[in-house]
Formats: sequence, C-alpha cells, structure tokens
Amino acid sequence: MSERRCPKCGTVYTATARFCPRDGSMLVEVQGKPLATPAASAGTAVPTPPTPAHGPDRAAGLSGQLLDARYQVLKKLGEGGMSYVYLAKEVATAQAVAIKVLSPKLATDKSSVERLRREAGLAMRLDHPNVCRILRLGQSEDGLIYLVMPFLQGELLSDREVQRGPMAIAAGIELLRQVCAGLHHAHELQIVHRDLKPENIMLVPVPEGGDRAVVMDFGLAKERRADPAIAKLTATGIILGTPEFMSPEQIRGKPLDGRSDIYALGIVAFEMFTGKLPFQGRNAQEMMIARLRGQPLKLRQFRTDVPEGLEKTLTRAMESNPDARFNTALEFAEALGASTEGGLLSKLKGKLT
Repeated sequence: MSERRCPKCGTVYTATARFCPRDGSMLVEVQGKPLATPAASAGTAVPTPPTPAHGPDRAAGLSGQLLDARYQVLKKLGEGGMSYVYLAKEVATAQAVAIKVLSPKLATDKSSVERLRREAGLAMRLDHPNVCRILRLGQSEDGLIYLVMPFLQGELLSDREVQRGPMAIAAGIELLRQVCAGLHHAHELQIVHRDLKPENIMLVPVPEGGDRAVVMDFGLAKERRADPAIAKLTATGIILGTPEFMSPEQIRGKPLDGRSDIYALGIVAFEMFTGKLPFQGRNAQEMMIARLRGQPLKLRQFRTDVPEGLEKTLTRAMESNPDARFNTALEFAEALGASTEGGLLSKLKGKLT
C-alpha cells in the first residue's frame, strides 16, 4: 500500500491520510501515484448482474483485452474500493475513453448495482464543459458492468497542489468560477455532488493557455427531491463523502442541497490558496467536530497577499448554517469575481458604462 510523507516534519502516514495532524501540511506521495483519472461514477438501468465468468479478478486484469467486443483496453489508470479505471479506445471510432469497471464482488450485489443504476441515470443528464459526463453504461457477456466516459488528458487539482504549492490568486479564482459553473448546472437539474474535493477536479489544458476545470465523479450524487428508493439504499448508517470536505449538515446526516457543495468548494478553495485546511484536528473525526462547533481559520492568517474580499467570500461559503452561505453556486462565482481589486474595479466600470 502506498504511503504519504509530511514534507515539513518527515512523518510517514498511510495513503488514506491527506494532511499532517502535527502541523497541517499537505502530505506528499512516497510510493505509488495518486489516481489521476476522469473517474465519474454512475450509469443507467442495468439488468440483474450474472456471476462473472472469469473469477473475482477478471475486472482487475483487463489491460490489453477487448471489452464487450467494443473497447480495446490499453492500460489501467487506477483503482478504488469499488472499481477499476482503464484507458481504452473505442474500436469503431478510435476515440480514447476512460472506462470504470465495477468490482465483480459488488457487481453481484443487487443493492450496489441498483445504486449504480440510479446514480448513472442522474449523471447522464449532465452536459456541461465543466462536468465530466457519462457516455454509456454497459454490461459484458461475462457480467462485467462498466461506465464509459471521455478520457480527459490533464492533471488532478490535488496533484497540482502537491507539485506546485499554493495557487496564484487570479488563476485560482478563475478555476473556482469554472467549478461553480459546473456545479450550478448540476444543481439546476436537482443534482448535488456530495463529495467535492481536489481529487475530483481535473485541470485540462486548453489551446489558448490555462486550464479548464472539470468536476468529476458524481458517484455520490443524488437528487434533492426525496426518493424513498435512494434513501433506502443509503440508510445504512454510513456517511458518504470525504470527511475533510463534508458540510456540517452532511456530517449530521441531514438532507442536502447545493449549498452543501458550496461549503465543500469553500474548503477546496482555502486549501488551494494555502495548502492547509481551514479546520484543524489530529484526525478526520476531530476535524469534523471542529466544523460542527467552530469557525474556519482566516485565509489571511496563512497568506497575507490574499485580498480581504476573498477571505470574506470564502468565510461566507463555509458558514455552518446553510442559510448564511451563498444561495447558489452562480452567486458564489460572482462573489469570487468581485473579491479582488480587479474584480471590484471591473464591476464599477460596468455600472458606469
């Protein structure tokens, strides 16, 4: 199993840790490379899965094989607890795609497949340049259930942070505004991401320079509208999401709306500009308690060149009470644009013309 090391004190932790509990520094990968793939998760209706014909390791060794007589699998990009992600080429079009294959152990579990089907039905409705969409949900003859997505040639925000450190203010705001645009599109469709974090944001280079931010992995997304079937699937007592970025209402298991994603993006932004989290604790549990009981640290405490307006904007995004946050991701994006002197100047010029 890969490990991560604190560049400041040298302490080594397991791969599940992201920050040093001693000094709050972001951990650096020691061995192995973090998953850097456009891994979205979900699909549409699938039949009841048969038992895979080639054993439990079938999904783990698809490199070099032809999947479903349709995709030439080139190499494995990464794997998680529920799936394996591959780079592949669609035989008919020669288009490069990313394929997420569900673990056979989960593919034989009806509840997992039902959850996948429902989540995919939501994710396939997304169509925005700042969201990684689902192209197809398929099932091979030997029972492998898989999702096909565009292959995004880029870099995860989490990798960019580790390699380059805190981001420049202007570049960071531009990327955050793009993420807001993608989230707003999803929220308009009544879809909440629920697991927004740097590992779920891909930075794709664009020809004119800079990067396009793409929100990935709507695998924990769910509709805001109450759905008894979905509620039944998630009523296991397990909190879905990443502890460091979950909103207070998500920690409490309360109903979520788009403002929960805004809270998570506020934490992502704080980390993007400082390399640290706004809530401190010796472990994930203590950090969750801090979000329930305390206030976030001030951005300018770690970085003096940050405009005061940006600090106020992020503080509002991370308000414990959802009603005190921005109502929409679009409103958050507008506040980010106006949070620097240049943004305020542009706003004033717009009113004068």
